[in-house]
Order: sequence, then structure tokens, then C-alpha cells
Amino acid sequence: MKLCRIKTSDGIKPAAVDQEGLLRDLSGHVADIDSAAITPDGLRHLAGLDLNTLPEIKGDHAPFLSDVRRVFCIGLNYYDHAAEMCMPIPEHPILFMKACDVTGPTDPIVIPKWAEKTDWEVELGIAIGNRALHVAEADAMNHIAGYFVANDVSERHFQTELGGQWVKGKSADSFAPIGPYLATKDEVADPQNLTMWLDVNGKRMQTGSTKTMIFSVAHIVAHVSQFITLHPGDLILTGTPPGVGGGQKPPRFLKAGDVVTAEIEGLGAMRQEVVAFAD
Repeated sequence: MKLCRIKTSDGIKPAAVDQEGLLRDLSGHVADIDSAAITPDGLRHLAGLDLNTLPEIKGDHAPFLSDVRRVFCIGLNYYDHAAEMCMPIPEHPILFMKACDVTGPTDPIVIPKWAEKTDWEVELGIAIGNRALHVAEADAMNHIAGYFVANDVSERHFQTELGGQWVKGKSADSFAPIGPYLATKDEVADPQNLTMWLDVNGKRMQTGSTKTMIFSVAHIVAHVSQFITLHPGDLILTGTPPGVGGGQKPPRFLKAGDVVTAEIEGLGAMRQEVVAFAD
């Protein structure tokens, strides 16, 4: 099932995508797509619905989850991306957080005040649906609700040139767009075999595959759970393939007026305009 939240004249409504690609209104069966809805019990309830009997709904996509708890990220998790950045292969997953609210797949990307090097990173996202603490890699997939497209938007000047850890370059408003929907894990046959790409103004900048991940989805969930209790509503962004702006020769960063399109096989696409910060 592909779950989303749709902006309508009556407010944001929960929805699902049917076999024909039409949006079906779930508001008669669930109040919202929230952390409770993506637990095993919540997903079983939704899976029992006949989408063809539900009313069609139209509108713009909001973030697919109403109550995202935390956004964790894994850095340098693709062999080919580490190579383009001339950085060593990490021995363990590099973990950091985005301390900002998520935004939707068509909401603008806002270049922060004083920014100099705003960059893009298409990433496979994981939504946790089942509490995870000290889980084994063999059991990790049982704690995943589904997958989604994300863009780990980054201000490289803040991230690498102003000291401290990465969080300051990863957490500006609008730097965590997700969507357009959450594809439950039964929709994805193999999360380690998904093609992904990102365009800026129609030019292909990133092309990659989750095949080149250093640490798999299962390894990431198990690893993070050794240190942090993961709860339904937690999101994990799993790293980016090559082609980021900082890896271009010469480097190329976002500016107001650019249009960024990011897509992952089977998980839909995001299209976002870049705008300047306004006081």
C-alpha cells in the first residue's frame, strides 16, 4: 500500500494510491496517517480495505506522516559517493540527525540566510513502524513500516567550514522534504536494488542504485538500535549516491529559481522549486 496525506479545501486528509494510480480517501477509516497508522496493527487495518470502494480525492501532497518523531541520517553510505568526495570508506555507519521539520514533495527548498553552498542528496528513506532496541540484523526488517523518497538538502558551508558536527548544515527549514508517499515494505521487493536519480533544471545530476550502499537497510536499522530506541514515526535517511553539487567539477550549488526533481524506482518523485530566504 502507498500511503499519503493530501491537502484539500477541507484540510489535510489521509489517502492511499490505488492500482490505477488514483488517490483514495481514507478519512472514513483512519483519522490521519500518523505513527499509530504505520504500526503493524495499523497497517493490517488499512490493508484490509478495498480501495476501489473509497472516494477519489485530489489535491497537493503534504508530508505523508503527520507526527514524524525524529529524522536520523547515515552519511557516506555509498561506495561511489565516498569515492567522488575522496573520503575513506567508513568502518561503521556515520550517524547524524536533521533537527528540522519535514516538508512535502512539492514544498519549496529555501536557501538559508548566509548560505553559500546549498546542495542536494536524493536518498532512500526508511520509516520505522515497530519499536526497535538492540535488534539483530536478521530481525531488522520486521521493524520497518515502509520506504520513501527523501532529499537530504545540505548547506556545505555550515556543515564543513563552521566547526562542530554536521547537524548545523543539515537542519535549516525546508531541508527535509519527503514523499510523495510511504510505500509499505510489501510494495518493495528488494530495497537493495532500487535505481534513483535527481535532476536540477532538467539536467541529470545524480544517478545511482541502492546496490552500491556500504551498509544495507537491515544493517542500518540494527546498528542504530544498538544505541537508540527507535519508535514508530522515526525516519532514517540512508545516504546518497554520487552526483552531489559538491562533487561536481567545478562544484555547482543551488540558487533561487532552480527546480529540483528527485525520484526512486517505485517510490514516486518530488519536484521542488528553490527560493531565497526572506526575513
